[in-house]
Amino acid sequence: MATFKMYNQSAQEVGEIELTDEVFGAEIKPHLHWEVVKMQRANRRAGTHSTKTRAEVKGSTKKIYRQKGTGNARHGAKKAPIFVGGGVAHGPKPRDYSYTVPKKVRAAALRSAISTRAAGGDVIVLDGLNYDTPKTKAAAKLLSSLNASNALVVLPAEDGGVHKSFRNLPAAKYIRAEGVNVYDVLKYEKLVLTADAARALEQRLG
Repeated sequence: MATFKMYNQSAQEVGEIELTDEVFGAEIKPHLHWEVVKMQRANRRAGTHSTKTRAEVKGSTKKIYRQKGTGNARHGAKKAPIFVGGGVAHGPKPRDYSYTVPKKVRAAALRSAISTRAAGGDVIVLDGLNYDTPKTKAAAKLLSSLNASNALVVLPAEDGGVHKSFRNLPAAKYIRAEGVNVYDVLKYEKLVLTADAARALEQRLG
């Protein structure tokens, strides 16, 4: 078991919490990080890029000059790829870039990413976090007090007040425990969890 300090919503230390090594002290495997982040980024691509071939370019199909006797190469139309305004040869077309890696690989990569943050002392555990109304200033102050201005904030379930409090902070992101992923864990310098969120991650990945 790994032991972490636990803080309250005012950034005051209130105790300690033990979390399983299976999730917070797992073997770190950078190659799995690369594999899963590559997949996540590919899945986010819109794939809407498109160019026109010579068959799709609008324009006259009239032969631009006679076949023989001019000294020029033989051409049938201005829509050939070598001409300005002509079609594009082998250009990109709309396509789906998404693919998947095995579920066990994704889980192992996430355990490894979380353990990377834990090994660097970048996991911060709160006993709870709740804002009845959006309080961006209070959220910013909390992260600053925890030396975690660049942070991924994780709660066990959707909380509108917390979500709205953190969404205007450019270097912080709020996410539910079920949505925690390798890309976000590695992107943000600190991982801020409530105790319940940590337990939810243990249950999800243990």
